[in-house]
Amino acid sequence: MTSVLITGASRGLGLEWARQYAEAGWRVFASCRRPEEANDLKALAVRQPRLSVHRLDVTDSEQLRTLQLDLEEARIDVLLNNAGVYLDKFMGDLGGIDYEVWLRTFAVNTLGAVRVSEAFIEQVARSEKKRVVTVSSHMGSIAEIADPGSYAYRSSKAALNAAMKGLSHAFAQRGIGLLLLHPGWVKTRMGGPDATLTPEQSVHGMRTLVENFKPEMNGRFFRHDGSEIPW
Repeated sequence: MTSVLITGASRGLGLEWARQYAEAGWRVFASCRRPEEANDLKALAVRQPRLSVHRLDVTDSEQLRTLQLDLEEARIDVLLNNAGVYLDKFMGDLGGIDYEVWLRTFAVNTLGAVRVSEAFIEQVARSEKKRVVTVSSHMGSIAEIADPGSYAYRSSKAALNAAMKGLSHAFAQRGIGLLLLHPGWVKTRMGGPDATLTPEQSVHGMRTLVENFKPEMNGRFFRHDGSEIPW
């Protein structure tokens, strides 16, 4: 059975990824930091018996090791690095930067995705589809920075892009394809109510890219609509 492991699946885009893949008949390993509070995800699991809920804080090496052992024999066709934070969205500008927030942002957005990708490379390599998909942001495109602010978030996503670009070359040696995706401006807790896309629209577009992956797309950075983003 085709399977997907999703991080940050308790709400927003992660929950929508889980819903769409489950409804498509996939085996879904949906992870989040606090499963006991993930009411929408647990309700989805009741309706979709192929979906299981797992505890994972991507910054916690012990939790990652536990999940790695739980899924030791699994085949993961798509490893989906979705977990992320935007802690400096309302942070002050110069003179008000919180460097602890910056470090926490890097721990989740950059190191977390790399940790998970490294931990599950064997499960992905033994699958049929062999995909690693990382949800980034156009805000990590240095070419598209046109305003001040969001220094922690922007730099964490730029670093994520650089790390994943490097990993794409290593993974290619195992037959694994890697995609970096920008979901667009989506109506989630992070995106806010004025966003132009619903989670359903965004994830549908990104899933189409995943399904239509070709070797020449490896390590490249795309919007949900398929247009490429400059680094």
